[in-house]
Amino acid sequence: MSNPIRPKDIFGVFIMTITLLLIPFIAMQSTKQVDWQAFDFLIFGALIALAGLAIMYIARKISRASLRNAIIFAIVITFVLTWGELGVGIFGTPFAGD
Repeated sequence: MSNPIRPKDIFGVFIMTITLLLIPFIAMQSTKQVDWQAFDFLIFGALIALAGLAIMYIARKISRASLRNAIIFAIVITFVLTWGELGVGIFGTPFAGD
């Protein structure tokens, strides 16, 4: 059957989230081109954590490789498109960044 999701795995997702959030934080210290507010970190952190948790859940619960890979691919594409829309407005929705 499927492997249970352990608290250790969830902790790993949150450590990875914090690690990825350090990239723009460090960039903000060395350049004016990266100008994130606390809300930007909150939203990006939530996106990373939710995508990571969803991928971990799917990887453990779905045993058929083709279906598992398709769903994980869909999660990654959704993450990238949402991040792009919020960051630079690739679709021009009211949520678009500038």
